Amino acid sequence: MVVANIVILSITSRHHHSSSSLGPVLIGIVAPFQAGATRSIQFAGNIWRHYFSLVSVARENDNLRQALARAVQENNKQRETVLTNQRLRRLLNFTKTILGKQLAAEVIGLDPSPWFKSVTVNKGKFNGIVKGMPVVNPDGVVGQVAEVSGHYANVLLAIDRNSAVDALVQRTRARGIIKGTSSDQYRFKYVLRKNDVRVGDTIISSGMDGVFPKGILIGQVADIVRRNSGIFQEVAVIPHVDFEKLEEVMIILNPPKGNFLETP
Repeated sequence: MVVANIVILSITSRHHHSSSSLGPVLIGIVAPFQAGATRSIQFAGNIWRHYFSLVSVARENDNLRQALARAVQENNKQRETVLTNQRLRRLLNFTKTILGKQLAAEVIGLDPSPWFKSVTVNKGKFNGIVKGMPVVNPDGVVGQVAEVSGHYANVLLAIDRNSAVDALVQRTRARGIIKGTSSDQYRFKYVLRKNDVRVGDTIISSGMDGVFPKGILIGQVADIVRRNSGIFQEVAVIPHVDFEKLEEVMIILNPPKGNFLETP
């Protein structure tokens, strides 16, 4: 089309003065070719510009996505820092109520076995931890140190079926034994049928087992079954501690005899 335009324009220029009747005819022939050439050039130019524009937009979009990902990650780090500080502040306030020396530890591992409920903490023999020490958190009884190495310890959780805590009904002082079931509830066993126990009652440690000091929260009565025969009633207790969300715990190094909470 460009070559045809050049040829026709050349002919037009040679006959511009010699033949006046030829001009309109040549213009009619040339004009469509020129219009087609112009549209083709504009179309190619638009494609070229749009291509580079799309490349630039895609590059800018990638940069924005990366910046957004970095911002989301940084925001998540800050949120996690705030939540950690809140938990540690709550743990610190809790330690002020404890009579005796204690040590904070971080949960770094969970026992994957469905038959045992235990966690691993990042404190061990070199930190003064020994087997049998009670483990608590601001929500209540967590468990008991079962195994100790130099820098780590294994804590048997109170919900494990091998765990037992001597306990009291806070309202009526009725005694029994809190037994783990390896599920999301305790069994409050050996509670006499004559004792007054109601749904919603708070269960605390009695301090009579020589492990947990008296007065630590254990759970809340969820269900009671009093059979026609037998001297004991069956009591189900929901733990105060959320064992699925354990992150920090407190190990009591020298549990005091008597009450758990400091009195003014």
